[in-house]
Amino acid sequence: MSKHIGILTAGGDSPGLNAAIRGVAKAALNEYGMQVIGFRDGFRGLVENRTVRLESSSLSGILTVGGTILGTSRDKPHKMKVGGKTQDMTDVIVENYHANHLDTLVCLGGGGTQKNALQLKQKGLNVITLPKTIDNDVFGTDVTFGFDTALGIATDAIDRLHSTAHSHHRIIVVEIMGHRAGWLALGAGIAGGADVILLPEIPYSIDSVAEAILYRMKGGKNFSIVAVAEGAMSLEEAGEAHAARQKLQEAVDSEDKKARKRAKEAIRAMEAGRGDHTLKLAHQLEERTGLESRPTILGHLQRGGTPSAADRLLATRLGSACADLINAEVSGVMVAARGEGAEALLLEDVAGHNKLVPLDHPWVVSARRVGTNLGD
Repeated sequence: MSKHIGILTAGGDSPGLNAAIRGVAKAALNEYGMQVIGFRDGFRGLVENRTVRLESSSLSGILTVGGTILGTSRDKPHKMKVGGKTQDMTDVIVENYHANHLDTLVCLGGGGTQKNALQLKQKGLNVITLPKTIDNDVFGTDVTFGFDTALGIATDAIDRLHSTAHSHHRIIVVEIMGHRAGWLALGAGIAGGADVILLPEIPYSIDSVAEAILYRMKGGKNFSIVAVAEGAMSLEEAGEAHAARQKLQEAVDSEDKKARKRAKEAIRAMEAGRGDHTLKLAHQLEERTGLESRPTILGHLQRGGTPSAADRLLATRLGSACADLINAEVSGVMVAARGEGAEALLLEDVAGHNKLVPLDHPWVVSARRVGTNLGD
């Protein structure tokens, strides 16, 4: 009897999602004769049982297409707004899983998806995940699909900004995505020749950054490119964030629900107040250097467009490996990229962890050796 599998895409969209859908489904159909359905709009589609049958005809031509043919959402199974109320919908998901006679549910997503999938595993479902995000911060995998495409887009943007910065003798502060990890800003900053790269992993001193720009000015270079990760923080901001996280941990350890709620609200307020961080940074550098400074926020440009060849290859490779695992009746794992192959990692070892940039990573070492200021 053929196996039945369901596929959904969750979280932010990312280049390579369609290639991964195609990789899982075509391998499942062609190699193992499985039946494949897709759920529309992530976990919400699973709750609402909105499905589409995935056959060879529906998979044709999607390899090079950006986004996801299934749609996506950031809904969490245990905290989903339904009828104006936030509800735990995991039991409904379990019902729909069985109603569709699924043998395995495949979830394509980032760090949040790994945690959501683990919850479904703990409910008794057979779940497999694939690591997707432009941030490259999913723990346990060498790289995530979507990262290479976004890296190319951000690097191209820095390349283009060099000419306008040089022509107008300006500082261009370019904000690059990455959430709380600096992989994207670091890679694009090095590849694009940024003069300063600011990462979440290395709290920066505004004085150090200004001094680096002034030093360039003394050498006759009256322009600079500052690549800043969206999660980068000054030393002062990092200190405040650390104190807030400590209060939250103390509240969790003491099982004080009111204190935990207050601590979470304080962290959310702090994060919300960082919306104009790049603009403030540009103003601070203009005041300290006397050079006109302009912020540029790349935003969702980094998520869109045709996936790179590397992302298509990675997504296809992990997708076909996923079908192999399903056929072997392996579940409860994430299919991680490992060298030129793939490795199944237990969701318990992945969920809740982030892959941050190590301070001794070769990219960091290389950046320092070529004279890039990292803000410290």
